[in-house]
Amino acid sequence: MTVPRVRPAAVADRVPPGPPRRAMPGVLLRLVRDRLGLMTSAVTEYGDAVRVAAGPRTMYIFNHPDHAKHVLADNAANYHKGLGLQQARRALGDGLLTSEGELWRKQRRTIQPAFQSARIAAQAGAVAEEATALVARLRERCGTGPVDVTGALTGLTLGVLGRTLLDADLGAFATVGHAFEAVQDQAMFEMVSLSMVPTWVPLPKQLRFRRAKGELRRVVDQLVADRGPGWSPEADDVVSRLVASTRAEADPAVGARRLHDELVTLLLAGHETTASTLGWSLYLVDRHPEVARRLRDEARTVLGDRPPVHDDLRRLTYTAMVVQEAMRLYPPVWILTRQALRDDEVGGYRVPAGSDVLVSPYTLHRNAAYWDEPDRFDPERFDPARPNERPRYAYIPFGAGPRFCVGNNLGMMEAVFVLALIARDLRLRAVPGRAVVPEPMLSLRIRGGLHMTVHEA
Repeated sequence: MTVPRVRPAAVADRVPPGPPRRAMPGVLLRLVRDRLGLMTSAVTEYGDAVRVAAGPRTMYIFNHPDHAKHVLADNAANYHKGLGLQQARRALGDGLLTSEGELWRKQRRTIQPAFQSARIAAQAGAVAEEATALVARLRERCGTGPVDVTGALTGLTLGVLGRTLLDADLGAFATVGHAFEAVQDQAMFEMVSLSMVPTWVPLPKQLRFRRAKGELRRVVDQLVADRGPGWSPEADDVVSRLVASTRAEADPAVGARRLHDELVTLLLAGHETTASTLGWSLYLVDRHPEVARRLRDEARTVLGDRPPVHDDLRRLTYTAMVVQEAMRLYPPVWILTRQALRDDEVGGYRVPAGSDVLVSPYTLHRNAAYWDEPDRFDPERFDPARPNERPRYAYIPFGAGPRFCVGNNLGMMEAVFVLALIARDLRLRAVPGRAVVPEPMLSLRIRGGLHMTVHEA
């Protein structure tokens, strides 16, 4: 279903063009059923600035690099987190993903040292061990029929998160992945229903969400309890840093709540996006045999039969290009939502205070003004030897501005190591006839998982 086209408003009116109000029922339906299609058709029909009425709310969609730079960086102080993340606060509380102002700055200062380049480089061995173990588990499935690769990748990323940042074995919490699925489902439900359904209504989705909140609280309580009396305030893992920081709160109840919120957020953000990136990478590589061949050749040349080390990152050039192109086509964070605190002007258009402002990496990364054949998978776009004349904000897979993803270096190392080892040792093939469909939740998942058969390379 395409949104009806109307004559664009005059620039002098300073109101972006968009579908007429009579199209609102169709807009709301697509918000529920086809969010990617709604965003794509909006910018295709109306251009890089679009105004969309959705029930009691008005959304401003901006799809130009300069617009993204203004909202996310230059005037970031005027924008708080918006649709979806506002609703996610029910589960995540005021963690790093949803908090604002001085609380957010305090949280960022607390965990930033754990993501310093030298510390992340020192974690390369742990990442390589987890990646090697994943390949071994997948190899056991050779010739046994399809495997849900999404589940395997989620287990991997949780394992990496536990070892590199939390100093904990997250394998003991097998249900945490399912709990976060319930959190995402609820956040999207509240977004598309515009939070008009009371939380006490006993819908199956909301009941599942309540159980998930209880499970996440159990996991977080156990992570903190595991520090025990031997906990050292000098430890540099994230849990220890958060324990030290929150114990300094004047009100113990505030500290306990903050510790819970920040750990739940870290558990979600620390595994979901990398698992998504790897799933889409494996899907795209399977569809392009020449890319698979080049990946395998590079991995065997650079690594031989040994596991990767940190210095290999600069030699696994083509592997990194494949990951970057996968994140262009299927960015794990497919939309960045904001709410304007005060009136603003973006791209010559007035944005009233209180408006919902949307910047979608999914559509921005496919803007034909900056990407040739934007729907085509082409890792060569990211060849470091080729000149790059694209604006900086035409490609923002890790967000931008002050809230740029703190875990970008760890995520890239993890994705490159895993993709290289799988390409070297195995060939994963998608199950014929089974559609691979994007599911835009808090991250861009593959609906129903990615089912593939495993073969020796």
